[in-house]
Amino acid sequence: MADIWWKADPHDLHRLIDRVSSVYVERSHLDRDENAVVVINKRETVRVPAAMIAVMLLGPGTRVTHGAMRLLADSGTAVCWVGEHGVRMYAAGLGPSRGAGLLHRQAWLVTRPKERLGVARAMYSLRFPGEDVSKATMQQLRGREGARIRKLYQEHARRTGVSWDRRMYKAGDAFAAGDDLNRLLSAANAALYGMCHAVIVGLGASPGLGFVHTGSAISFVLDIADLYKAEYTIPLAFDLTAKGLTEERDARIGLRDRITETKLLGRIVNDVKALLTPDGTDFDTPETSELWDEHLGTVPAGINWSAQGLEHASQASGETITSADMGEQHITVVGPEFDEPAPPEQPS
Repeated sequence: MADIWWKADPHDLHRLIDRVSSVYVERSHLDRDENAVVVINKRETVRVPAAMIAVMLLGPGTRVTHGAMRLLADSGTAVCWVGEHGVRMYAAGLGPSRGAGLLHRQAWLVTRPKERLGVARAMYSLRFPGEDVSKATMQQLRGREGARIRKLYQEHARRTGVSWDRRMYKAGDAFAAGDDLNRLLSAANAALYGMCHAVIVGLGASPGLGFVHTGSAISFVLDIADLYKAEYTIPLAFDLTAKGLTEERDARIGLRDRITETKLLGRIVNDVKALLTPDGTDFDTPETSELWDEHLGTVPAGINWSAQGLEHASQASGETITSADMGEQHITVVGPEFDEPAPPEQPS
C-alpha cells in the first residue's frame, strides 16, 4: 500500500508565541487536529492553533479538509484562495472577526464628504512624505499625483534605457494592449490588487467602499494598491523589460519575491488600519447579534418579538467576542515541488 504521507504525526510550532497575522500555504495539505490546523507536506508537518491565525492564504497545490475549514470558520479566521505568495486573489471566506465594526466605520467615513476627504488626503500624504496636503482639494491631489507618476515613468526610463511613451491598458485583459512594458505593468498591478484584496477581506473591511476610487466592486482595493505602485510595480516592470523578461509570469514572480523580501503584507495591514482607525479613534469591533431599530438603534436578535415574546427581551444578553488583532508576523509553509509523473511504459 502506498505511503499516505499526510498522516505524519504533527509537531507544534514552538516559536509561535503571539498571534500571527497570516499563514500562507502552498503545495500542502490542511487538516484538523482538535483545535489546531495541521499543515502537512512531504517535507514537514506544522501545527498551528486556529485561534492564533487571522488570515489563512491558500496558494497553488493546496488541498483542505472540511474539518479544517469548519475549524477556521468557527475561529473567525479569514480564508483566501490566492496565487503564489498571495498575489492574485480568487475567492475569500469569512473575515477574522464576526463583528461588522470595521465595515461600519468604513461606511461611515465614505458616506460623509468631510471625513471621506480626510481619508483621501491621508492616502495622498503617504505618497508625498513631508508635504502638507491638509488643505488640498481632490482636484489638486489628482493633479499632483499625475505629475508624480509621469516623473516616475521618465526617471525609470532613463535609469533602465527602456523607451516609454504612455500608459495603455485594456480592462479585463492585461496582455491585450500596449507594448511589453505596458503589459508587464498591467500584470504586476493585477497581482498587487490580489494581495491588497486579501488583506482588506482579512481585516473585515469592504473591497468596494473606496475613498479615491468609486463605482467598482474593488474601489478600496484600487485605493490601497495605488499606495505601493511607485515602489513596487513600476520599477519592477521597467527592470523586467530591460532584461527581456516580458511574460506575465515574470511580473507575477518578480512581484511575489519583492513582496516576500520586504514583508509588504504587514505594511498593508498597518496602513489600512491607520487609514480607517487612526490614533485616537475610539473604536472597537465586538461581535453582536442584533436587529436595527429606527428609534432605539438596535435591539437583541434571536427573540420572538411578538407580544408573547416581548417579556423575554429584557432578559436577552449575548457574549461579545472581540476580533483578533492582526499582528505583524507572517508564516509561510511551502511544500516541495510535486514529483513529475513517470513516463508511460513503452510496449516491448
